[in-house]
Amino acid sequence: MKRYGTVIGVKEEKLAEYKALHAAVWPEVLRMITACHIRNYSIYLRKMPDGKHYLFSYFEYTGTDFAADGARMAADPVTQKWWSFCMPCQEPLPDRAQGEWWAGMDEVFHCE
Repeated sequence: MKRYGTVIGVKEEKLAEYKALHAAVWPEVLRMITACHIRNYSIYLRKMPDGKHYLFSYFEYTGTDFAADGARMAADPVTQKWWSFCMPCQEPLPDRAQGEWWAGMDEVFHCE
């Protein structure tokens, strides 16, 4: 199992829409997340001192090929439609790695 943490900005004018989407995630999207070996998936929201809102995600990947599972999820038509609603709410960080939408974060501590 590998833990992942990511961050992305969220547009102030889209906060209510983003929260509403995630208050009622489509069952097909949840099934695809599980099918792609992702568990304990959480997203947190915080307004930072720069005045902008950011989303922080955490999830655990239990599969053996993260790239293949990510490609499987990205190819799913229902997930693509879900993302068509979510992505306009988000503001990717300008310094994210090439190919990232949500910027990866380094884990510096974990306690079970």
